[in-house]
Formats: sequence, C-alpha cells, structure tokens
Amino acid sequence: MPAFPAPLLALLPRRFRERRPRVAVVRLNGVIGAVSPLRQGLSMAAVAGSLERAFDLKGLAAVAIAVNSPGGSPAQSHLIHRRIRALAEEKKVPVLAFVEDAAASGGYMIACAADEIVADPTSIVGSIGVVSAGFGFDKLIARIGIDRRVHTQGEAKAMLDPFRPEDPADVERLKGIQADVQAVFTDLVRRRRPNLAAGEDLFTGAVWTGRQAVERGLVDALGDIRSTLRARYGERVDMRLIAEARGSFLARLLRRAGPGGASAVAGEAIAAVEERAAWARLGL
Repeated sequence: MPAFPAPLLALLPRRFRERRPRVAVVRLNGVIGAVSPLRQGLSMAAVAGSLERAFDLKGLAAVAIAVNSPGGSPAQSHLIHRRIRALAEEKKVPVLAFVEDAAASGGYMIACAADEIVADPTSIVGSIGVVSAGFGFDKLIARIGIDRRVHTQGEAKAMLDPFRPEDPADVERLKGIQADVQAVFTDLVRRRRPNLAAGEDLFTGAVWTGRQAVERGLVDALGDIRSTLRARYGERVDMRLIAEARGSFLARLLRRAGPGGASAVAGEAIAAVEERAAWARLGL
C-alpha cells in the first residue's frame, strides 16, 4: 500500500487502512519430472517462476507451499527443495508446507523445504526411498523372431536394456546408484526434521497417514491451509495464490498435432497410465 499522510489515510475506507498479513500460496501438484512431451510434470523449470514471484511479494508474512505429489524424479525434487530453501533464506521469510492427498517420496522431499509441515489426517506422507521400475521384453521378441542388435563403446552403455536378458552386474550397479540417492534423501530428512521419532526405521519407503506422520515427527500438525493461516495470521489474512504460467492441456495437445500427431497422442496416453500408476502405488 502506498504511504498516505495521516489525515488522508483517515478518509480511506477501513479495508484500505488496515494492513492485512500477506501469505503467498504456491500449489505444487502432480508427478515430479518429465512425464511426456504433452504432460509436463513438476520440474525446476516449471515452478521456478512461480516460486520467484511468491517470494518477491511485498510485505510477506510467510510463503505457503501446497504439496500434492506422489513423487518422481529425485533430481528435480532436490532442485525444487533447494530453490525454496535458497529463496526463504535470501528473503528471510518462513515457509509452511501443506500436504493434501500426498507428499510422498520426492513430494515429501519438497515438503521438507518448509519450516513447518501441516497435513490432513488422511494425507499420505513418507515413502522415503528410491525406486526404479521397467519391463523386460526379451522373451517376447525371442518368441516372435526378432533379434536385438546393440553396439556400444563402453560396457555399461546399454545397462538394463529392456530387450535383452537382465544382467546381474547391471542390477548391482543400479542398486549402488539407488543407495547413493537414498543417502542424500535420508540425510536431508534428518537435517530438516530433527525431531523424528526414535525406535522405528522411517527410511524403508513406507507411507503413513497424516495423523501417523505427526506421531513420528514427519509432520508438525494436522490441518488445512485456509484454517491454519487464518488461525495464525488472523481472519483477514491476505492469501495470494501465485498461478502457474502454463498453457491449457488442449492447446498443448493441438500444438503437437499434425505430422506425428497420432504418435504424440499415443505417448500422452501411455504417460497418463504411468502417472496413474505413480498414484496407485500409494493406494490413491
């Protein structure tokens, strides 16, 4: 609000004279990482603008991050986490995360960027682990008489090729990669959540309800974004939703139409199935 001399300020309507606490709200929804050319998931590139706009608002009391994600790319999850922390420290603004359906795996990593985490009693929280999934088609192509021909420089270049029999050495190498990523994840959670409950291994990839997560120190409180912010900052708290700048799904679909449009639509259908599977792993 611009500064007015006291006599003029008294003439303004009451709603303009009152300084309402302001909270920027950023919604982070969906699977993390590239889902398909037509279906953009959460990524650093996709959310950076929204986060910058949120923390640039004047007169901020806090930034609220609404998280609704089953996880996805570890790298993108970590990048988003780090950007939120960097902005919070630069702007000296507290961050609150609000879990909706789920903050699982990478979604929970993002939630851990907040100074406090609030969840619904029925939210799904946790899944602190690393997973890799795929299919093996080597028996299928052998049955229909197809030869797989792969030529590489570097013995590990075709690691876990789904059209060749699984190599135990490849699996061992993958397990090593997973263990390293898991170490980053668990160290981050321990650092950001210092009051984790003792006596239970919370890093097995298991999930809990919001109520169970509070008992284990994974979440600070139960509630929803509107009620919590009104209770903390007053009934007249100014919640500013920072809209994500992206085109409609239909517009993006049409831009991909034309030559190769049918294959793009087919790829989108596969991506939708994979995204649905990510949520299904949580029973949602």
